Amino acid sequence: MGTHHGHDHHHHSHGTNKKVLLLSFIIITSYMVVEAIGGFVTNSLALLSDAGHMLSDSVSLGIALIAFILGEKAANISKTYGYKRFEILAAVFNGITLMIIAVFILFEAIERFANPPVVATTGMLIISSIGLIVNIIVACIMMRGGDTKDNINMRGAFLHVLSDMLGSVGAILAALLMMFWGFGWADPLASVIVALLVMRSGFYVTKSGVNVLMEGTPENLNMDEVILVIKQTKGIISIHDLHIWSITSGLNALSCHAVVDDAMTISESEEILRKIEHDLGHYGIQHVTIQLETTAHKHDESVLCQIKDEQNGHHHHH
Repeated sequence: MGTHHGHDHHHHSHGTNKKVLLLSFIIITSYMVVEAIGGFVTNSLALLSDAGHMLSDSVSLGIALIAFILGEKAANISKTYGYKRFEILAAVFNGITLMIIAVFILFEAIERFANPPVVATTGMLIISSIGLIVNIIVACIMMRGGDTKDNINMRGAFLHVLSDMLGSVGAILAALLMMFWGFGWADPLASVIVALLVMRSGFYVTKSGVNVLMEGTPENLNMDEVILVIKQTKGIISIHDLHIWSITSGLNALSCHAVVDDAMTISESEEILRKIEHDLGHYGIQHVTIQLETTAHKHDESVLCQIKDEQNGHHHHH
C-alpha cells in the first residue's frame, strides 16, 4: 500500500518539476541574452561572467528538463532501468562545463587587474539590478513548485540560481564602487568571486554525479543502519554479498544474499521479504532484490561481496 502512494507522489512532483523548470528556463535564458549583450556594451567583466554563469544555469535547466522528459520514457529491453541515468550524465556534463567556464573567467580577470578598462557603470548597475530581481523571482518559483530538496537535478538547478543571485549582487556592488570611488579593480574582483562560486558548484555537482555513475553507496544513506534493518528481521540468520547503489537521484537499489532456516516455506520467506522491502522503503530504497539461501550453501562471512577470480571462486561447484 505504502509504496503505491509513494509512486503517485513521485509522478506528481515530476510533473510540477517539469513546469517549474520550463518556466525558469525561459526566464533565465532570455535574461542571460540581455546580460551578455549588456556586458559587451558596458565593457563589464562582472556582467559577462554573470552571464556566463547564467548560461551554465540555462544549460543546466535545459538538461534537467530533457532529463525529466527522457526519464519518463519506459524501460525497454536494451535499457532495463529506462533512461533514468540520463539526468546523472547530464549533471556530470554540466558540472564539468561549469568548471571550464570558471577557468576562462579567472584568466580574463587576471588580465583586467593588470590594466582595468573603462566600464559604463550606470548601465552595469541597471542591468545587474534587474538580473538580481530575475534571479529572486526564479528562485521563488523553484522553491514553491519544485522538489529542490531530494532531486539532484532540481537541486543542481536551484543551487545555480542561488549562486547566480550572488553573482548579480557582486556586479551591483562592483558598479557602485566604481561609480562612487572609481575603484577599477572592483569589476574583475566581482568576476573572480563569481568564478569561484561557479567552480565550487561545478565541483559538487560533478562529484555527486560521479558517485552515482561509479555505483557508489548513496551519499545520504547509512550502510550500518540498513544492514541492521535486514539482520533484525525475524527469520534472517545472516546476510552477505550486499550492494547498495543509486539508479538515479532518489531511486536507490539494494541486492544481497540472506541466510534463512532450511525448514522455512516459500510463503513464509515471502512474508519476510515483504517486511524487509517495506522497512527499506523508509530509507529511499525502492528496488530490493534478495537471494535467500540455507546455512548449507557455501558463503563468505563478510557482509560485502568478495569477488574472487574464476579458478578458485567456483571450486565448490565441481
